[in-house]
Amino acid sequence: MSNFRIGFGYDVHQLQPGYDFWLGGIKLEHHLGAVGHSDADVLIHVICDALLGAANMRDIGYHFSDQDPKFKGIDSKILLKEVMKLIREAGYEVGNIDTTICLQLPKVNPHIPAMKTCLSEVMDVSEGDISIKATTTEKLGFVGREEGVSAYCNALIYKV
Repeated sequence: MSNFRIGFGYDVHQLQPGYDFWLGGIKLEHHLGAVGHSDADVLIHVICDALLGAANMRDIGYHFSDQDPKFKGIDSKILLKEVMKLIREAGYEVGNIDTTICLQLPKVNPHIPAMKTCLSEVMDVSEGDISIKATTTEKLGFVGREEGVSAYCNALIYKV
């Protein structure tokens, strides 16, 4: 068995007025926010799923059910810290993560450095091991109509 494992994560959250918009652990100013049981941070959710998948530990919903009231409104950074604890207890460390956020507005690129810093601190990994990219969908689909946000993540972990 290889010492390296790859995981993949994908998530979507609806955007609506009256909600905060958390992305990559930071709050963005926008007239729409992400809807979810937790703080609906789509970027952190895909990172959690990719890491858990790489370690063969199921997914974020398995560990932090949206049916459990103790997770209602929870800061997703807390969930990511717990995922890091789980994979480290299983003997893994993060090689790198590569993410893509699909969002029409607000523009994400100005916020990427702050997101990388935040995620690096939460995960206790180097900022150089975290890649965050952003794209629009050229006004196509639910992202283009500003009805939602989606994100993808690949994660490489290795046995220590």
